[in-house]
Amino acid sequence: MAYEGAMKSLVWPVLASVLLPTAVFGLPLDKIHLPPGFKIEVYADKVSNARDMTLGSKGTLFVGSLDEDKVRAVVDKNGDQRADEVITIASGLKMPNGVAFKNGALYVSALDRILRFDAIESHLDKPPAPVVVDSSFPNKEHHGWKFIAFGPDGWLYVPVGVPCNVCKQDDPRFGTIMRMQVDGTAKPEIYAKGIRNTVGFAWHPTTHELWFTDNGRDLAGDDFPPDELNNAPKKGMNFGFPYCHGPGTPDPDLGNQDCKKFTPQAAGLGAHVAALGMRFYTGQMFPKEYQNRIFIAEHGSWNRTIPSGYRIVTATLDEKGGVKSTEVFADGWLQDSKPWGRPVDVQVMPDGALAVSDDFAGVVYRISYAGR
Repeated sequence: MAYEGAMKSLVWPVLASVLLPTAVFGLPLDKIHLPPGFKIEVYADKVSNARDMTLGSKGTLFVGSLDEDKVRAVVDKNGDQRADEVITIASGLKMPNGVAFKNGALYVSALDRILRFDAIESHLDKPPAPVVVDSSFPNKEHHGWKFIAFGPDGWLYVPVGVPCNVCKQDDPRFGTIMRMQVDGTAKPEIYAKGIRNTVGFAWHPTTHELWFTDNGRDLAGDDFPPDELNNAPKKGMNFGFPYCHGPGTPDPDLGNQDCKKFTPQAAGLGAHVAALGMRFYTGQMFPKEYQNRIFIAEHGSWNRTIPSGYRIVTATLDEKGGVKSTEVFADGWLQDSKPWGRPVDVQVMPDGALAVSDDFAGVVYRISYAGR
């Protein structure tokens, strides 16, 4: 959320001092509420500031960070669904939040650039030096961290958040999702705009349409505007920021545009919940009703009077491709208005379990289903 980076130097040490015993002596996983038949376990600990995730072709889970300068590889060597090793494969990077994997290479977003680590799964103990794929992105740190992913079209999608709470920008790249060809055959181009800051997107498994989360602005009240789940099936759509929010509500400071000309949200996700990583569930472990459902990690509010978020929600689509309903899937990371964990990203694992990164507790969870 806006100003979160500026505030966490003040807020985070206080919370960390309160929650340190939990991190040392064991996480209260019994506080997590899940539907019947599901359970949550720690898949990997010692993954401090665990942020965005991606899977390698050999099953390696790669995890980026934001407040640290590291990218890690989480390895389950014996197949017991518990990590045996956490390896730092890169350090000294600026906000290496986003990770994506393609053709044996790991791609990492580091503020203003995209890096590539070739044949990474064969060299986890001695990673190669990164290749700079592109260094032309803006270098503003406010909302400068990036979630990245390859689309079904083969392009790498890279968002550029606005460097403010709410404002107009002269640089047209701010407030967009861009895409690029990593082989250099096409320069980065704007795919969608009017987006404050998306830190999670994915493509529908059958329609191949892009869906993404977007964090709403701050300092407009506890309940306005909603964080958004949006659908961008084609290039060139405008989702209204900074002039309009949610279903088409004018901004209280900059609302001088006709909101009808912008694309409204597909679904509202609650004000200030900080909706981040999202994936469509494509595994075979969960019950059939979860197939192709969207799982969204809500990182949690930082300045709302009554905290919100700190949970995982799902969105179910109807036969026409719209959002039929949203519901809470997992919560309990917030106890007595104090968080002991903050979900960041979700990733469907090869066995169908759901990995969940937590940058506050410094772990990756594994949510599995064993039947009702």
